[in-house]
Amino acid sequence: MKKVAISVLMLCIILSGAWCYAHGASGTENGKGDGILIEVKETSSHVGFEKSSAIIPSINGHVLFVWFTENIGQVAIEITTATGAVVQTCWAETPNGLQAYIPYAGNYIITFTLANGDEYYGEFTVTD
Repeated sequence: MKKVAISVLMLCIILSGAWCYAHGASGTENGKGDGILIEVKETSSHVGFEKSSAIIPSINGHVLFVWFTENIGQVAIEITTATGAVVQTCWAETPNGLQAYIPYAGNYIITFTLANGDEYYGEFTVTD
């Protein structure tokens, strides 16, 4: 009787996990759990080659992730609302990445300023 009870409990656990995965509750399915990529555009270029492809920002809920695929030096990062109010400012050493929490829903702009003065930006929306 004990083996039957354990088997039924294990089956319930496996089926509930499969159901959560199938309906996206686990956040591990392709596409939905990875966030939305933010397109990076060049604002101004002073020196050198265009580096927008080396900056990969994405938003997943209220969490903003930024990856740098190559070493482009120290980068100043500023997150503002669409109206221009500063939400957060920080520095990042590349090729490391960073993570920021955006507390409120709305439209935002992220600006990347490289050490040589080149500027890149991306626009994104945080929804609840």
